[in-house]
Amino acid sequence: MPQAGSALLVIFGASGDLTRRKLIPGLYDLTCVGCVPRKFEVLGVGRSPMTTEEFRARMRQGALESGGIRHLDHEQWANFGKRLFYMVGDPSNTDFYRHLGAKLEEMHQAGSSTNHLFYVSTPASVAAPIIEGLGSAGLNRNYEGWSRIVLEKPFGRDLESARQLNRTVLRTFDESNIYRIDHYLGKETVQNILVFRFGNSLF
Repeated sequence: MPQAGSALLVIFGASGDLTRRKLIPGLYDLTCVGCVPRKFEVLGVGRSPMTTEEFRARMRQGALESGGIRHLDHEQWANFGKRLFYMVGDPSNTDFYRHLGAKLEEMHQAGSSTNHLFYVSTPASVAAPIIEGLGSAGLNRNYEGWSRIVLEKPFGRDLESARQLNRTVLRTFDESNIYRIDHYLGKETVQNILVFRFGNSLF
């Protein structure tokens, strides 16, 4: 399978359920099959007070409980776990992004990749402040590598809020560096199909 390029993945909302049950187990699986390069680390950002060691233990427990991974090998997890780091921060506080920039620079000095992938795994209402915070700290531009952003979960709560969020992210990041994921987009349509299918004996 193809191997991704080096990157430093910054997950906003890292203390949440999605990171623990889906994102980290998925990354662990990709690491086991050789898709993740050696120069790849994860910096989790969350409001919950936690040390890096506590974060690693929490992610391991989440991987064990997720049921989505093929097999959790203790030696492989030990190597994978060393790539996980945690930073306490409030995404709504603009001053936090200055500290985030300093943390990223500290990790660069220790050998981490200069490519940044910001993964917004938060409620839609927090996405815009995160995007603006990254822009205010200059983290949307990267002259030593690339900076990309992934927007997860509902992309806004309706058409107008989705358009507003889109305007915000386009003011901050180039379109080629934006990845939008909305796994709620077709939810009502799928539910309607299920009701139609199982509520009608003809089908």
